[in-house]
This record gives sequence, structure tokens and C-alpha cells, in this order.
Amino acid sequence: MFGAYGVRMVIGLALILAALPVAAWPGTEARLFKADPHMTKNHKIVIAHRGASGYLPEHTLPAYAMAYALGADYIEPDLVMTADHRLICLHDIHLESTTDVERQFPARKRADGRWYAADFTLDEIQQLNVTERTQPDGSRVFPGRFKADAQGFKVPTFDAVVEMVQSLNRETGRDVGLYPETKAPEFHDEEGLPIERTLLDQLAAYGYAGRDAKVYIQSFGFDNLREMREQMGSDLPMIQLISDAPAYDELVTPAGLATIAEYADGIGPDKRRIADTHGGLVKLAHAQGLKVHPYTFRADQLPAGTRRLEDELRRYYFQYGVDGLFTDFTDIAVEVIHPDYRPRLYPR
Repeated sequence: MFGAYGVRMVIGLALILAALPVAAWPGTEARLFKADPHMTKNHKIVIAHRGASGYLPEHTLPAYAMAYALGADYIEPDLVMTADHRLICLHDIHLESTTDVERQFPARKRADGRWYAADFTLDEIQQLNVTERTQPDGSRVFPGRFKADAQGFKVPTFDAVVEMVQSLNRETGRDVGLYPETKAPEFHDEEGLPIERTLLDQLAAYGYAGRDAKVYIQSFGFDNLREMREQMGSDLPMIQLISDAPAYDELVTPAGLATIAEYADGIGPDKRRIADTHGGLVKLAHAQGLKVHPYTFRADQLPAGTRRLEDELRRYYFQYGVDGLFTDFTDIAVEVIHPDYRPRLYPR
């Protein structure tokens, strides 16, 4: 079912393979990236934020493939819905920040001057080219990253990502998971787009079921995780995201965390909430049996006084005691928490 997206996956894997230091190519029957037993020794996880977005345009199959090869424990696809009820991987409900929709469909913007994925069919979305993220004025959010006008990157469906991860798991013997986020649940409700039900149905169709499923569903919404748990009957692992906005302050109190524990398995707080409490939030969450997966760790966006991403990661993993974290730079986090893992061709 990859269709045209299979080509994108091959491009991503080719980029990875070209960068690997290998002495010789194995036979044609060889598998790629043999599972490393050391990966199972550490229960802390690395979540590839929008794929290997520090190196390739976010939420593209090449970025997800690269993150997989670099050793991610989970791949994070943000999800929005198209007009014809298809789940696509996109960080925003809008299209203009990461695609050329403005050039291809200039007349399709709403009255607010923005282009919404919900107004386009999947066929139309697949005509768009994905670019590095830009600001409203057209400047790049991360100037030092991948070439801004590079060609060949497309918006993938959630189906394509699931199939890529499951196929690579079969080939490598690894068990990399999925960490999808339902974006803007209230917006999707207003548009009549059943994003939660569709996500649960698609995960079930691919075999993700039960408390031990290798998946976390995450959301900033205040009600939709509870709705999936209680009204839709899902027992999949769930993570309540918590921004640094005042509206979320009540969620990080003992009472708020106890409420979250009624329907979720952990929290995904803005990392500043952990730093501001010197790790106290982690202790409060753990007391409620909740995992803690903060966001977002970037080598090109370090906090004041931090020289290297490795130093920041060690502080959160080992000093504050988080259970995992979201990063744009999978390879650096893997070096810190899974130091024995090496992407490699099999056999040597």
C-alpha cells in the first residue's frame, strides 16, 4: 500500500545507507540494520519528534526512515484529517508553513488567509511539495537545516508510516513503536472530522491492541483522551500533553496529575516545566504511576547556559529522571541513552 510513498521511503533509506561506514556491501539476501540486543537493556526511550526533523523536512517518509535507522524507540507522526477523512502526517491543521500550497492552490485559502488541510482531499494533498518549516513572513524557522527548496518530499498518510515501521520491524527484528498525536481535536470536531475514531480504527486494523501495544496516543486536548478511553473503549497507552500555557497549570498539581492518571499512562510536558521545578514535576507524576516524556530537545535551540545537546539530555534523563523525551536529533539522544546501539548493515 505504499504506492508513490514507497519511493520516498527508498530515498530516505538511501540517504542513511550512503552515510554509514561499512567495509563492504553484504549479499542481496542480507537484512538492513540488525537488531542490537543492547537496545533492550534500557527502558528509557527516545521519541523521534516529527521523524529525524533535525536533518530532513519534518513529517516526511525519509525523515521517519532516518529516525528509525538512527535508533529511535518511537516514531512520532502528528495527525490531521483531510476533507475525505484520511489521516495525514502534518504538524499543523494549516498547510502553508511546510508546503507549497500557496503556490499550487492560491484561491483555496479561508477568510483568515490560511490554507486548511481539512479543505483538501488526499489526492490534492499529495500534489503538494513539503519544505522546511517557515515563519509567516517566509523566513526559515531553523535556518541551518535542510535545503529550504529541496524537491521530492511529500505529505505521507498515516497508513504509509505504519506500514513502513512495521515492515522495517520485520526486516530488522526491532520493535520500534508509534507515537501519534491527534492535532487540534476541537477543530476536527467542529469540522465534523472524526479523528479519534478513525485513528483507533486504523491502529486496530494494523494490530495495535491492548495495554502492551507498542504505541502511545498523545494529545494536548483536555477531553479527547478521556473520550477515547471511556466512551470509545480504547485501552491503548495514552499521554496527556501539557504546554507551558497557564491553561495547563492545574494539570501539574497533585490533584491534576491524579485526574490524568484516571485515563492516561503519562504526561508529555513542556521541558521548561520540569526545569522550573528542578525535576519535582517528575517525582509528582511518578507518584501517580505516570510516565514523563518532555518535549522538545534540539541541538540548534539550546537553553541559555547549555553548550551541547548531550549535556541537556543527560540532565533530563539522569538528574531529573524522565522516562523518555522528544527530540529532533535522534542520533544524539540514542548515543546518550543507548550508547551501544550502532546503525549498521547485517551481516558485517
